[in-house]
Amino acid sequence: MIVDCGIYRDGRRTEGPADFSDALDEARANGDGFVWIGLHEPTEKEFELVSSEFALHPLAVEDALRAHQRPKLEVYDDSLFAVIKPVVYEPESDTVSTGELMLFMGDSFVVTVRHGEGAPLAAVRRRLEAEPEVLRHGPTSVLYAVSDAVVDHYIDVAAELQVDLEELETQVFAPSGTGDSKNTAARIYTFKRQVLEFRRATGPLSAPMARLTGTGVPFVDTGSQPFFRDVNDHLTRANEQVEGLDRLLSDILSAHLAQMGVRQNDDMRKISAWAAMAAVPTMVAGIYGMNFDHMPELHWAWTYPTVIASMAVAVFGLHRLFKRRGWL
Repeated sequence: MIVDCGIYRDGRRTEGPADFSDALDEARANGDGFVWIGLHEPTEKEFELVSSEFALHPLAVEDALRAHQRPKLEVYDDSLFAVIKPVVYEPESDTVSTGELMLFMGDSFVVTVRHGEGAPLAAVRRRLEAEPEVLRHGPTSVLYAVSDAVVDHYIDVAAELQVDLEELETQVFAPSGTGDSKNTAARIYTFKRQVLEFRRATGPLSAPMARLTGTGVPFVDTGSQPFFRDVNDHLTRANEQVEGLDRLLSDILSAHLAQMGVRQNDDMRKISAWAAMAAVPTMVAGIYGMNFDHMPELHWAWTYPTVIASMAVAVFGLHRLFKRRGWL
């Protein structure tokens, strides 16, 4: 569906035809304006009229309709096509979800296609309309504003994940016996998948942003390089934060597995110690259970209490020995 259609001249929104085809003709006729059309999850029929009117490349149209694309920047004969993946953090479930923003930019027009509920562009449009000095750069200002808003939100999401990671560290390194090891491992793997989803959005965007910081990109205003350099700097910071989260998660997982191994070794030592203490009376009882005729101590009056006392002393001595060595 078409969310909004606006005509902009000299950095300000102006009244114009409601039909975007007429709006484009008017913007091109004056030569100092452009049309910005916003769509949200359009169907093939809804997008067919837009693509034919703006002469969008069929391969880019196919990508915009199907979604599930990597962040990229492609140049066609009549337009520039960019894909950006916004990231949304859901505090209720501590999960990260991604959407997709496709942007077509050409002669006096910008078409944005949004998939998913995250990162609505209404706020970006309002911010741009409040900054006419930026909007005067034409369609390039829309590409800058959209990418800047998405990348700035990357940093916010990374900060939220950092808080969750600190809570996870506290749980992993809590005193022994205070946490559920199975649930902790599952939470680490789930967290790692969230970070991987985050990396799929931020990592591939580095190449398109680096390209926009240079010159010679068609349909991009020649004076916009400082703006895109600022976005690229923020993206580099976000990528560093994501890399740091991933490394810390790997270290936490290794530490958790090492703790599990140490606890298992402690349990095995305890089991071995108790088995050794049980083996002494078992051995003595086994010897006296053999039916031999010539066992002189069988007829002694104090044989039974002596054997019982000997077993008790042996078990007590082993218990003291294992306790002193930390096995119990």
